[in-house]
Amino acid sequence: MTLNILAIDDSRTMRNLLKAALSNAGFDCTLAEDGADGLRQFEESDPDVVITDINMPHLDGFGFIEGARALTRDRIVPILVLTTESAPEMKARARSAGATGWIVKPFDEEKLVWAIQRVAGTGEAAQ
Repeated sequence: MTLNILAIDDSRTMRNLLKAALSNAGFDCTLAEDGADGLRQFEESDPDVVITDINMPHLDGFGFIEGARALTRDRIVPILVLTTESAPEMKARARSAGATGWIVKPFDEEKLVWAIQRVAGTGEAAQ
């Protein structure tokens, strides 16, 4: 089964890097430019895992996480935060909003794939 990943980041460069890394790992990838676009894509693409930045215009990552959690009453989709932020209070806020995990940029492609497999309960990471 191929996982469908929704990647949300306001940086075009980061979206391109994520798409390349996720595609190389065999995942289907949907991209969104900010949290508001992410919520639209979230409802349309029915992702297995979401990767979101925190600092974005229109709706930040915290707002996206809260909005996504409000939409998913019957299914909890894992949400990984991928950001340059590393402050413990920001991690706690994301966790409180419903984030599943936290990865600091720049990301290591293998570790990102491992984290996705782990939270999705698939592949070698699930064993």
